[in-house]
Amino acid sequence: MSDDIAIKVEGLYKQYRLGVIGADTLKDDLKLALAKLRGKSLADVYDIQGNDRMVGDSEYVYALQDVNFEVKKGEILGIIGKNGAGKSTLLKILSKVTGPTKGQIKVDGRIASLLEVGTGFHPELTGRENIFLNGAILGMKKPEIRKKLDEIVDFSGIGKYLDTPVKRYSSGMMVRLGFAVAAHLEPEILIVDEVLAVGDAEFQKRCIGKMNDVSKNQGRTVLFVSHNMASVMELCDRGLLMQHGTVHSTGKVSDIIPAYLNVFRAEALTSELHTLKTRNGNGKIQFHRVQLMDQENSVIDFVLSGQKMKFKVTLKVHKPQEFKQIHISLRVVDSNDVTLFHLSNSVANGKEVSINKDTDEFDVEFHLDKLPLNSGKYHFHLFCSDLQEVYDELNFAGELNVEGGNFYKSGKLPPASTSSFLVDYNVTI
Repeated sequence: MSDDIAIKVEGLYKQYRLGVIGADTLKDDLKLALAKLRGKSLADVYDIQGNDRMVGDSEYVYALQDVNFEVKKGEILGIIGKNGAGKSTLLKILSKVTGPTKGQIKVDGRIASLLEVGTGFHPELTGRENIFLNGAILGMKKPEIRKKLDEIVDFSGIGKYLDTPVKRYSSGMMVRLGFAVAAHLEPEILIVDEVLAVGDAEFQKRCIGKMNDVSKNQGRTVLFVSHNMASVMELCDRGLLMQHGTVHSTGKVSDIIPAYLNVFRAEALTSELHTLKTRNGNGKIQFHRVQLMDQENSVIDFVLSGQKMKFKVTLKVHKPQEFKQIHISLRVVDSNDVTLFHLSNSVANGKEVSINKDTDEFDVEFHLDKLPLNSGKYHFHLFCSDLQEVYDELNFAGELNVEGGNFYKSGKLPPASTSSFLVDYNVTI
């Protein structure tokens, strides 16, 4: 391996035996046994249809197949792909949480990983004790860790809880401390999974800035997994697209993201919202259905430029309880996932909304008096959170087909190739 390479992966495979090693709970074992009695295939039970990862109809499945790639020192690699593509399994192998079935991995440097909430923490130890524990695992001496302690505490914002056992921390606090520890204890390689989605938007932005800093200014290598393409585009030098346990493609992030979006849309456009698996959030509230409606409240398949319309979004509460300060937003994007406009109850109404404890389903309607889009095909993302937690996030939740309308009352529109977003204006001469 050349001196400028931080990670080299060759012929990597990971195989699991479903129902024996692969099942994590008694529920999974019972589900497998019942499926066998009913004559159902394991592909149906474990939702791995159509990806050729089953070994016939046996109890074995490949999570990874013949994975090959390199990461240079100081590079930020964005690893993207739908849920179940093999991203998390790959990171667990690189982090030595689990071993490969076969293949070779060469790593030059120490690795710090943030894979799941609470990864690397002992629940009975305090935040302070866990910081020193993680530093010791990385081979650091106590004086070295003490020098970094104030930075870690300041970045994580958990100062008043520093001497509290981490088992009493919220998921958001665990993530903040976990990232602060991983980023500030100076490993040569930093691995961050989608776990950052648990944190609030401001903290996510700070994490992006920190990862950029450790790579560009400190020469460290970062592997970053995310479903947020804007973050990947902003942060990463190169992209690696995983699909069905293999490397679909790798290269410039500007080339990889369009390939990912095409894979993503194929699922999103043929699924009901509640069946989509590629989503983020804790699921306490989830998007269930979305409808496009005209001013007569009729469901429509397409909209005209300038037409009065609304998005009717139905959400379901997993367990009825009182929710305060709920933020719900809808973001319309073009074919390159560039945001054209953003709608939210927080902006339109100037405040978040509270949900009654007896509510198990509710609707949110986003009204547009005049759709400001030229003819074309667009998509929209959905997001629901409060000030502390992300409840649900769906990228490419639906498609918005727009036909040319009489937006300017002149019977004319600018060429769609030059302007997607339409501005209402007048000209005087």
